[in-house]
Amino acid sequence: MSRRDKVVFLAGNKINLRPLLKSDAGKLSRWINDPEVTQYLSVYLPMYEKEEIDWIENLSKCKPNDIVLGIETIAGILIGTIGLHGTNWKDRATNLGISIGEKKYWGKCCGTEAVSLIIGYAFETLNLHKVCLSVFGHNERAIRCYKRCGFKTEGCRKKQIFKNGRYADEILMAVFKVNKKTERRSKWIKQ
Repeated sequence: MSRRDKVVFLAGNKINLRPLLKSDAGKLSRWINDPEVTQYLSVYLPMYEKEEIDWIENLSKCKPNDIVLGIETIAGILIGTIGLHGTNWKDRATNLGISIGEKKYWGKCCGTEAVSLIIGYAFETLNLHKVCLSVFGHNERAIRCYKRCGFKTEGCRKKQIFKNGRYADEILMAVFKVNKKTERRSKWIKQ
């Protein structure tokens, strides 16, 4: 599939969010097996490309409670994934997960733009009330990103996650639809 054949689900200024393709499986497998990429993820088992293909193919069966999208640069380079998981339609709440696998895009605001786009979608299109997430307490770059997008800390689960031979705190954060900072997301949306 050529770059211009790819579907853009949410368009931003630096990045777009699009459905994942089977052809993305190799990149996803490379990222999920890279300890530097997964240092802040709860992943601890190796993943094979075939497993990633199966996962991508099964994403459509998870709708509407789980939505996973690829984060792609305007130039068409897949750099990560983002999703809304475990959506509770009665309580109008969901959980956010994001990973930027292409390291050269770390610290370039691509994650901030992706988070802004997806929370805009969660609030404006899905009419959700709250977007939650959990993050390793020592993942300062991610915490800064989430705060820029309007997330507030709701709690800390001390020494909750065992990773790389030690226990890490898990910070619980959330943003509500009525939060004024969420209005900043409009600067990322392509007009």
